[in-house]
Amino acid sequence: MADDRQQRLQGLIDFLRTIQKPGKAIESVGLDESLVTSGLIDSLAIIEIVMFLEKNYGIDFASTGLDPDRLATITGILGVIEQTRT
Repeated sequence: MADDRQQRLQGLIDFLRTIQKPGKAIESVGLDESLVTSGLIDSLAIIEIVMFLEKNYGIDFASTGLDPDRLATITGILGVIEQTRT
């Protein structure tokens, strides 16, 4: 189970690298730090995160609702993924 979480974390980090702003290293952002406030991504990138979660994890935000605060941090995004896995 810990391996699954680690794989999801690595997949998420790999994805975030594709949408991050230049000049900000993802390694400099804590797991509980706001991705937008830290400057890693802009607020529009939340839409890309939603599309990533829908495509890769089958999350249907139309039925579950979208809480941007839950997508603000790496830990929050992992929580959304794990919630759909139970």
